[in-house]
Amino acid sequence: MRVTYFAHSLLSCWNHGNAHFLRGVLRALIRKGNEVAAFEPTSAWSLAHLLADHGQGGLAPYLAAYPELCSNQYGADLDLAAVLADQDLVIVHEWNEPWLVAAIGRLRKRGARFTLLFHDTHHRAVSDPEAIRHFDLDGYDGVLAFGEALARIYRRWGWGDRVFVWHEAADTSLFHPPVEDEEREGLVWIGNWGDGERTEELAAFLLRPARRAGLSLDIHGVRYPQAALETLSRHGARYRDWLPNVLAPGAFSRHIATVHVPRHFYVEALPGIPTIRVFEALACGIPLLSAPWHDTEGLFRVGEDYLLARTEAEMCAHMRAVAQDRDLAASLVANGLMTIRERHSCAHRAQELIAIISRLRSETRLEVAR
Repeated sequence: MRVTYFAHSLLSCWNHGNAHFLRGVLRALIRKGNEVAAFEPTSAWSLAHLLADHGQGGLAPYLAAYPELCSNQYGADLDLAAVLADQDLVIVHEWNEPWLVAAIGRLRKRGARFTLLFHDTHHRAVSDPEAIRHFDLDGYDGVLAFGEALARIYRRWGWGDRVFVWHEAADTSLFHPPVEDEEREGLVWIGNWGDGERTEELAAFLLRPARRAGLSLDIHGVRYPQAALETLSRHGARYRDWLPNVLAPGAFSRHIATVHVPRHFYVEALPGIPTIRVFEALACGIPLLSAPWHDTEGLFRVGEDYLLARTEAEMCAHMRAVAQDRDLAASLVANGLMTIRERHSCAHRAQELIAIISRLRSETRLEVAR
């Protein structure tokens, strides 16, 4: 199968979590014998910020880890008809410009033979629904939604059984436990400060309990304004700047545990959708502690794959427990790894995508036969 994916960016993971999953699932598709091409705009904001902060050297870890992947950068003069003439599957991510989304849809409506899917991995359908409804998806065969709560929104918008839940996952070819375990110390949190929408949650379920538990805390991420840096300093946390995603397994391997602190949208409006860091942390064999979050789809086993804290005091107790109880930590690691390896790798998602395409094509053949 010949596959083309239109991303915001494959090259950059600066404040761009979709790149994590995209890299892994495209690699998995290639390993299954598919031909894969990726396109991203020359004006991608994620790449622009990465280059501004770290120069071309900021791309080196990704390029070394994924030599089989290649991203074609394009401008408004892209000849879509020529690029997509012989493709079997085209996927367009929701963080693309409306003109591109519409132009590819028009090709499909005019008879292009590829299957065309829209991929939504963000909260804009609830936080800014008009931005999503502004897209012209008339020519699309289906929608890939990264959680059931998001899929329900598209069903309400008329997509019916043409919207498919396609969760993110861990690239287990990269995210796995270290070959040789090294000395571990303190906690690590990898995430972006953003617009302050979870400031209190970070204080209550990460900063204050880590300090009360007497554990050091290393923090990686971007978009930390001066006020945020001062907050980290007051709580004794060490800010380590941006971390290329491909280097995250090394950071996990040096720490006792990590923490999941979801944004408001993924607790209230889109419950059941975890950050991709949950998949990646469990795949790396590090105990995971979570702030309040409702796993409505049963992706993981609370109390077995990870520990859930409902209060600040409970989070502090969990931090002390995993630091002091080796059997507890080992159990969480083993259970989390098993769940990822059985259900949540990028290889699983590649196979799920192939099954979705097979179903859509079968339905198309039936319609033609009638």
